[in-house]
Amino acid sequence: IMLEQLMNMIFSASFGYAIIRITSPILFAALASVVAEKAGVTNIGLEGTMMFSSLFGVLFAYWTNNWFVGVLAAMIVGILIGLIIGVFALKLKTNIILAGTAINIAGAGGTIFFLYLFTGLRGNTASLTTPQMLTPKINIPIIENIPVIGDIFSGHSILTYLSFILVIVVWVLLYKTALGLRIRAVGENSNAADSVGVSVLRTQYIAIMISGALAGIGGAYMSMYYSQSWNTGIIAGRGFIALAAQAMGQGEPVGAMLSSILFGFASALGNKMEGLPGFSSYLVAAIPYAVTIIGLVIYAVTQLKKAKKKS
Repeated sequence: IMLEQLMNMIFSASFGYAIIRITSPILFAALASVVAEKAGVTNIGLEGTMMFSSLFGVLFAYWTNNWFVGVLAAMIVGILIGLIIGVFALKLKTNIILAGTAINIAGAGGTIFFLYLFTGLRGNTASLTTPQMLTPKINIPIIENIPVIGDIFSGHSILTYLSFILVIVVWVLLYKTALGLRIRAVGENSNAADSVGVSVLRTQYIAIMISGALAGIGGAYMSMYYSQSWNTGIIAGRGFIALAAQAMGQGEPVGAMLSSILFGFASALGNKMEGLPGFSSYLVAAIPYAVTIIGLVIYAVTQLKKAKKKS
């Protein structure tokens, strides 16, 4: 009976819709990680970046009563945080992992401080939310009328569609533009890139700022669509899951998207199973993290095989 319930749930349109909805914030952050990694810069600070941008996205949307301004503010906050990591790691020669970790710690505590400073609220912004602050949902013409498919793919936030469009944009940026060529050259061999006149430092700054912008939109997605307000546990490890998605996707935009969908599936499965009788809520909560570990083990094994072939 339990298995039958589970199968009915997995093959329902609402489950497909949930997967896409949950995948998007992970995908934004995974693409952010892809761009940074291509330039040889590891952006560990995705979690903190998303925390800050999700808060400031909501605040600016509230102050202007305009969701677009909120998304833009979240993006700018993401870029600024990318710049901060860049200054510490590239200019001041701090260990970039430590710089990113510091941003994550600051994101956990600093956001609560800023929330109280600007609004006097503690813990969440639910009382501020208005419909104008939330990103609009889009019904896709023709597709919305198709049974099942319309229920799965239509009616998502404008940012949901943007996350999947950005997969193509990031791929084009990396493989079809001069900037993308410089980013990849710097990431593969910074000395060789430097010897042909590429400014390594400038290229890495640009990459980590693009990375920050993408993570910033992911933060806005969480507070201005997914949760419909900001709270202290809003990002819930998605920045770290995105790092795993980037690694599993071999550092490529399309690979990162497929890995993000896998994590989206695992999270959606966990969420839906909580409502079914007979499943332990603790066991269910562990599903996304178990999938992350399995994914990383598979990735590590494939990398070891590659390394052995090369040697």
